[in-house]
Amino acid sequence: MSFDRDVVVVGGCGHVGLPLGLAFAERGLQVVLYDINQRAVDEVASGQMPFDEAGAQEVLERVLPDRLSVSTDPAVVSSAENVVIVIGTPVDEHLNPDPNAVSRAIGELLPYFVDGQLLVLRSTLYPGTTALVEATVARSGKRLSVSFCPERIAEGRAMTELFELPQIVSGRTEAVLDRSAKLFGALASQMVRMEPEEAELAKLFTNTWRYIKFATANQLFMMATDFGLDYERIRQGLRLDYPRAADLPGAGFAAGPCLLKDTMQLAAFNNNNFVLGHAAMLVNEGLPLYIVSRLEARHPLLEMKVGILGMAFKSESDDVRSSLSYKLRRILRFKAADVLCHDPYVRGDETLRPLDEVLRESDLLILAAPHRCYDDLETDLPVVDIWGQRGQGTLL
Repeated sequence: MSFDRDVVVVGGCGHVGLPLGLAFAERGLQVVLYDINQRAVDEVASGQMPFDEAGAQEVLERVLPDRLSVSTDPAVVSSAENVVIVIGTPVDEHLNPDPNAVSRAIGELLPYFVDGQLLVLRSTLYPGTTALVEATVARSGKRLSVSFCPERIAEGRAMTELFELPQIVSGRTEAVLDRSAKLFGALASQMVRMEPEEAELAKLFTNTWRYIKFATANQLFMMATDFGLDYERIRQGLRLDYPRAADLPGAGFAAGPCLLKDTMQLAAFNNNNFVLGHAAMLVNEGLPLYIVSRLEARHPLLEMKVGILGMAFKSESDDVRSSLSYKLRRILRFKAADVLCHDPYVRGDETLRPLDEVLRESDLLILAAPHRCYDDLETDLPVVDIWGQRGQGTLL
């Protein structure tokens, strides 16, 4: 069967799907983005990125509408040879994963699938989810090739890393692996071939390893701080021309939509027998309270207005998903006289204040997201900078 398009990306206007669709279109493929978020679809269709992603706006303007289209109609799933699903395994408020969520979502799309299509699962999956999807497809009678090819990009670097990083592709047969490698070969030159279960764990291992590394740094930061020592000064000294310590991170909030969630998915997969993962969660999630407790011991917080600089989960980003800045704000609203927040990138949060107002009304500042615009901030107020971003130490 011939298809009108090369790729349809389901969930195509989100942080994972949209950069991927843009990258495929940039390489000459005919792409349609399917999404149920009408606002995001309208923004993309008008030529406007719904979120910040370096280099993406320029690509969107180049590929729309000749090689890229956008739709809220699920029927477009039938139009492309390759269907990329960027729906990942969700977790509930208790951090328990729902392994069946992805297969249920795909079940709803089954009427639109066409025999001969390649179905690619792209977002993080609980181990065994690919097998569940294969079983769902088999029961439907549809003849589809199923592959899991996890995204590996860092938010903000998608439009370079999609072309530079090796792509992990997986499948049960060489034919499926070959089809997946051909599709992602449009982006990158190097493929890593795995079994689906290997690829699922590879994705979880990657994010969990990062989360544990950040927890190690944050625990060391707390240890040094408790003894009146500057963690960042120690870190810089021990890393100088010493390759075995080069990857020791600085302290800071380890947040975002993936790291904690994926660590807990891995714990659930191993029957909640994951001491390192649970310890990392306690350290990273406990950092905001640690900061406030240190400040409370040194300042009359109940009489002070505290300004929080940066509400996104990482620097130079507008993404607030799972940002610990908001956890910090919740704690301070109980501990301080008032809390004022600023972020130059975040949109849609009406509680944010202009920077000059935060500087004028605050008694103390906390650098929560190390946006570069805060590096040379001129203020006489004390600034809590656990990142070491401003070069003035990390002591609290």
